[in-house]
Formats: sequence, C-alpha cells, structure tokens
Amino acid sequence: MPATRVTAPPVETAARSGPGTVAALAAACHPLPAAAVTLFTAGLAAACGRGAAGSAASAAAVALGQLSVGWSNDRADLRRDRVTGRRDKPLAAGAVAPAAVSAAAIAALALCVPLSLASGWLAGAVHLCAVAAAWAYNLRLKSTLASWLPYALAFGLLPAFVTLGLPGRPWPPLWLAAAAALLGAGAHFANVLPDIADDLATGVTGLPQRLGGRRSAALAALLVLGSAVALVLGPPGPVAPYGWGLLALTAAVLLATGRARGRAPFLGTLAVAAADVTLLLARGAGIA
Repeated sequence: MPATRVTAPPVETAARSGPGTVAALAAACHPLPAAAVTLFTAGLAAACGRGAAGSAASAAAVALGQLSVGWSNDRADLRRDRVTGRRDKPLAAGAVAPAAVSAAAIAALALCVPLSLASGWLAGAVHLCAVAAAWAYNLRLKSTLASWLPYALAFGLLPAFVTLGLPGRPWPPLWLAAAAALLGAGAHFANVLPDIADDLATGVTGLPQRLGGRRSAALAALLVLGSAVALVLGPPGPVAPYGWGLLALTAAVLLATGRARGRAPFLGTLAVAAADVTLLLARGAGIA
C-alpha cells in the first residue's frame, strides 16, 4: 500500500505554550507502556523488600527513563509518522513542536541519572544501561535484525536495578531476569504488529517487519508464554496453585488476543505483566 502524505506543520514550527503543550507532551510520551513499566518496577521493588522510600525512588527513576524514551521515540519517528499520516501522535499532528519534545526528552534523561544513582552506583549504572539500550533502539536498532535486543536487555536489567538497591547489593535470580527479558522481547513483537505495513513503507525493517505479522504474532505469544513459564517454574520448590493459575491465565489471554488486530496483542501482554507482578507480590521478599 502506498504511503499517504498528510498536511502538517513543518519540523521548524515554533513551540507552543500553555496547557495544550502539556497535554500534547503527556500524550507523546507513550503513556500506557510508560505507566505499565513504572508500575511493574514499583511492584517488583515492593516484592523484593525495598520499602516505601526505595520503591518510590526506583519507580521515579524508571518513570523518568520511560518518559525520555517515549519522547525520543516520537521525535526520531517524526518524518515517518508524518508520511504515514499518524494523526494519533501529537508531534506528527502538529499539536506540539519538535523542539519541545526534544527538550522534554533531554530533561527527563538528565533527571533520570541522579534518581537512578540514588539506589546506589551499581544499581544506577544498570538502569542507565537499560535506558541507553532503549535510546539505541529509537535512534538506530529498530531498523535492524537486532531490534528485539534492546527490549530484552532493558527489561532483563530491571530486576537487577531493583535488587541491587537492597542491602548487600544482591543480583536477582536468573529465572527472574530471564522472565523479564522474555516479556520485553515479546512486548516488542506485539507492539510492532499494528504498524508493520507503515514501517515497511518508510524503511523500518526490524526483525518483526521482516518476519511479517503472522509469524511475529506467534513469536510474541511464545515469548510471553516463556516468560510466564520461567516465572512459575524457575524458583526452587513446588509450584503453588496460583503459579499454575498464572500459566492458565497467560495461555487464555494469548489465545484471546493472538489473532486480534490493532493493539489487542500488546494490551494482552500488559495484562500478563500485571499478573506477573501479582505473582511476585505473593512470593514476597524471598525472590531477591
């Protein structure tokens, strides 16, 4: 399908001011995944025993990192979003100026550094590596065969950011890091599904675009299911009934959303992530 051009203000449009800009910036930061990752971190921190202050600090650092990633993503994709007529994106629709989005992304990234290091230098360095991986995806890797790698790396490092902030700076168990990495990779494939045609029309040829929608949807489901399996079967000891319940719920959600169009597969992945956090909270601080 040929790409459709839209009439939109040029990139040099002056930044707007007032409540409209704030609302447009809020919509341009990819609020749903940003909120989901932040809540995932807060839940994991509470489950690991970081306490109220530690959980709030880690969640704030992740929130700022997510804001910087979301804004930099829309800024990097501006030309492609205009070409494909993405009126749902405030920047491409002209609701906010590119300079404002760029400034917001840089400010969020700058604030993310001290907040990440507040959990300790090692934990902070791990989180900043995760944020750097996400920025690398936005700026270059999304159009390569390694498009899945930043997602897997960034999600896989989140448990380490949380547990390294505990006394003694323990690393998370391998099963937890693996579950997070698989979930992140699955989220990548599920998130890209609605945009594959537009991506190909504008030269974005990451792994999901090369595999196509059907195979990418199947791979997304397998990765998310693998994440749930690692979370349930990874810890030592017998599997509790709620663990089997999580596997059943994951399979049901994936079956219900796997063949759906639009954002349903990605929303299904977020639902599985919420169930994962519930399972971690049920297990308590022993997971660290």
